[in-house]
Amino acid sequence: MGLFRRRPKLSPADRPPLVAGERVLAWAAAGGCAEGSVLVATNLGLWLPRRAERLGWHDILRAVWSGRELVVTAAERVVERDDYLVVADRPTETYPLLDPGELPHQVRDRVTRSVAYTEAYPVPGGEGRVVARRVPGVDGLTWTVRYEPGTPVDDPAVRAETERLVAAARAATTAPQI
Repeated sequence: MGLFRRRPKLSPADRPPLVAGERVLAWAAAGGCAEGSVLVATNLGLWLPRRAERLGWHDILRAVWSGRELVVTAAERVVERDDYLVVADRPTETYPLLDPGELPHQVRDRVTRSVAYTEAYPVPGGEGRVVARRVPGVDGLTWTVRYEPGTPVDDPAVRAETERLVAAARAATTAPQI
């Protein structure tokens, strides 16, 4: 029975308001949350309990599966610059999953596949991570920078070095024109 056991379908009450072309890939009930609280992975992102909107795969900085809990850290937009966004960590959200099914695998796979480039660099007074992500429905890559806590984000030297690093990373990931 275990080999061919089918997972029950997501109940209509737990189904998030999907957009055209969005489809459910996996879901799991969150233990310790209100009755009917589920996490739903779709081709476009992750629907979390207590949220009215989907968290795009490109907006998830980290997702860690412990074997019992899924811990999600999303990006918060800090400032939009000409060629990139500066992001910071939102508070982590932890979801115990009693019957996770394929959800942790889908989350890991989708977040990983959204990353096209990632590298940490020293900047004056700290460190920044330059990341290029694939965003569904957007041509090309979307660039973000996440500074380590304590890095002087508004310092002109940090901004100049960050712009240089992003430009170099963009050039390194652009296919040469033949």
